[in-house]
Amino acid sequence: MLKEFQEFISKGNVMDLAVGVIIGAAFGRIVDSLVNDIIMPFIGALGGVDFSNYFIGLSSAVNATNLVDARKQGAVFAYGNFITVALNFIILAFIIFLMVKAVNDLRKRLEAEKPPAPAAPPPADVALLTEIRDLLARK
Repeated sequence: MLKEFQEFISKGNVMDLAVGVIIGAAFGRIVDSLVNDIIMPFIGALGGVDFSNYFIGLSSAVNATNLVDARKQGAVFAYGNFITVALNFIILAFIIFLMVKAVNDLRKRLEAEKPPAPAAPPPADVALLTEIRDLLARK
């Protein structure tokens, strides 16, 4: 069983998947920090847009003015939190789009700078026929 596990874990696709998950998690933290620490403060400074405390109390006992206290008082319909998460997702998706676009543009530029691959030699029969033609042309 141990040998079978070693064979499984040493396969390339398992290691590639593990590396992808680790890099993906790190990339997620980078993008999350970009949104929360760099972009959202500018948006907050421009208009102070924060929908997280928009809610509707679902019982008469709810009379708090912020979501945390309102949830302690009873059931609430917290639509503002959903709006905030949706806006964060849209911003995040746009940033990832810009990053992927930049990487794709860089790849295209690097591929354009590569010299073209040398032409493949013709098949043996074509080469032989070409040689015969050249010999006949000289006679």
